[in-house]
Amino acid sequence: MSKAGSIVAQRPPATYRAALLFGFPLLVLALGHMLSNLLRTLPAVATDVISVDIGVTAASLASLTGAYHIAFAAGQIPVGVALDRYGVRTVSLTLFAIVTAGAVLAATVGGASGFLAAQVVLGIGCCGMLLCPMTLAAKLLTPQQFGLWSGLIQGVGNTGMLLSASPLAWLIEHHGWRAGFWAAAIFAVVIAALVTFFVSNESPGPAMTRRAIRSEAREVVRIGLSPQLRGIVVLAFSSFAAAIAVRGLWGGPWLMDMRHLGRIEAGNALLPLTIALVVGPMIYGIVDRRSGSRRKLLVVGHLVAALVLFVVASARPGGWMSQWLGGAVLPVGVDVSAFLLFGAAIAVQPLLFAMGRAVVSPEHAGKALAAINLSFFAGAAVVQSLTSPIAAAWGLPAVMVFLGAVLLVATWTFAFLTRKSGG
Repeated sequence: MSKAGSIVAQRPPATYRAALLFGFPLLVLALGHMLSNLLRTLPAVATDVISVDIGVTAASLASLTGAYHIAFAAGQIPVGVALDRYGVRTVSLTLFAIVTAGAVLAATVGGASGFLAAQVVLGIGCCGMLLCPMTLAAKLLTPQQFGLWSGLIQGVGNTGMLLSASPLAWLIEHHGWRAGFWAAAIFAVVIAALVTFFVSNESPGPAMTRRAIRSEAREVVRIGLSPQLRGIVVLAFSSFAAAIAVRGLWGGPWLMDMRHLGRIEAGNALLPLTIALVVGPMIYGIVDRRSGSRRKLLVVGHLVAALVLFVVASARPGGWMSQWLGGAVLPVGVDVSAFLLFGAAIAVQPLLFAMGRAVVSPEHAGKALAAINLSFFAGAAVVQSLTSPIAAAWGLPAVMVFLGAVLLVATWTFAFLTRKSGG
């Protein structure tokens, strides 16, 4: 462990210099999560041009991008084991090399099969971009401090969604969708250089290096299925799935197809939602540390997010809310405001990591966080794949209703399974 890490493990940073030594490596690693968010949300502002270029429908593109989440989920167990076994810096640099290769592949190959292969490579490369800073923070901080920092890491990482809104929409409009992947490859190389210079690699203990990799992988599954994490895993399965389906795939088509906005206008309309996803985790981290109401925040936030999606579906032109108002077409500002509220509510999801961290010891932090992250992205893969046939059969309003229903069921299950934990 680095000297800065030893200081923080003993006590919170007492000076500006100590805080900088501790915080800067975490923020550098969080840039990897930013890149991951940019890559997974890029299709939201380029669905039409990507689908035409590679010769598929928009609904089929949803299935292709779902491969990213499947690969991402599949990588959680080996990455969780590797983080505890080989250290954050080694794992992080390996992942950035894979992301660079995936981004170049996406920018150069053609056809649906080439795009699918690129999504798989990118999913593998990005699968540990959030786990790396989270694991470093979990090893250095107490569970009480971890809630605040997990929100900060998630907020910094979510700025990738800001880049994939108006800036990326402009880049795609003027230089094509492949330019977005070239930009991502350049970002990956730059961030990897920062990791090389500013992140120290902690060494695992002797007991950790002697353990068989297979037994460590089983430990990830065991931790994820334990009674302490069961409710957390259930809510994680739907939480990120709904957020990424709205922001990363269907938000742009909704605004362009249902509200007839142009690409850059749709990117601008998604900015409030994106800002909420950036700022919200930081605010929830502060509230959590001061209030101690982590479970209540998670329940209320996800219930509100579910109800907002029902409102979005009903407020569309021709929806029941429009009919109730005498056939009036509600302004697009209703959708923008609803998406903003959705983002502000579901931004509470990083507290699921804090809940999981609180029930494990620091040496198993990587595996516990990997189990939760596995549920996050397994849910995204499954739910996003299901939205494709739903959109094809019943349209985008049905997708919004489906996502809201998934959130409602998962939130009720989480509240039931964690009812003895209080908060």
